[in-house]
Amino acid sequence: MHAIVFARHGGPEVLELRDVPEPVPGEGEVLVDVEAIGVNFRDIYEREREGYGSDAPAILGAEAAGTVVGTGERLAWTATPKSYAERVAVDRARAVAVPDGVSGELAAAALLQGMTAHYLANDSYPVQPGEWVVVHAAAGGVGLLLTQLVKLRGAHVLATTSSQEKAALARGAGADEVTGYEGFADRARELTGGEGAAAVYDGVGRTTFDEGLRALRPLGSMILYGASSGEPEPVDVRRLAAGGSLYVQRPTLQTYTRTPELLQARAAALFELIADGRLDVRIGGRYPLADARRAHEDLAARRTTGKLLLIP
Repeated sequence: MHAIVFARHGGPEVLELRDVPEPVPGEGEVLVDVEAIGVNFRDIYEREREGYGSDAPAILGAEAAGTVVGTGERLAWTATPKSYAERVAVDRARAVAVPDGVSGELAAAALLQGMTAHYLANDSYPVQPGEWVVVHAAAGGVGLLLTQLVKLRGAHVLATTSSQEKAALARGAGADEVTGYEGFADRARELTGGEGAAAVYDGVGRTTFDEGLRALRPLGSMILYGASSGEPEPVDVRRLAAGGSLYVQRPTLQTYTRTPELLQARAAALFELIADGRLDVRIGGRYPLADARRAHEDLAARRTTGKLLLIP
């Protein structure tokens, strides 16, 4: 079978399409014919860095959807190594059933980023009707879904984007206001009569974190769920007191899906929203498996919106 292998850590040029042996399922695992593979920043980190995911040499990736060989059961997953491949051995306990009304492509496009957006809006900071929150990178995969989920909870979104095209996508997802990354704290205060936002959902990190603290109202929540621009500088906790007894969380999806029961429940809630048409999943690009290098280049350069997929 074909798979994308990185023989060493480095840039996109280390990705190679190779013929590799088909995986042999172990105890509790099933063999899956892969229909679509999700491309994520975590894949870039795995490719670039030792100690993040699999170490080289290895097959890349962790998120995909497909059908179980021999039974036809439809499954999706977010944390199975070696997922950039035509077939994957998947731990059944860490995979979720894909219901009727959700295609394999939608499942692969939505599961990781959708469950992330779901726990952000419902658990990290449970948004309340009428509140204002800041959603950074609102035209990205998580941002578009998070904006919609915040609106479903009756709140207002101040979205940040880097271009007019992306601003239009954020508005299409329901954002009430859209601004650039510079000066978003001032805009948040203007929209709230000087009080500040209830929460900032930040997947950008270093370049937005400090201003994000200034955008918050007293008792506001800074939810740092990613760091595409790099990790922020360490926080002096006195800054939180001075800002109005602020909260800071650095959540991970792993925590919010740490048991099979939590994983199944969150995935089911997400898929129900998609099947009912209440949550629109934007697929920003489909690439043949052999073009994984180009997909990584496009994602890292922020030339894309929504979710990128590899198609074996």
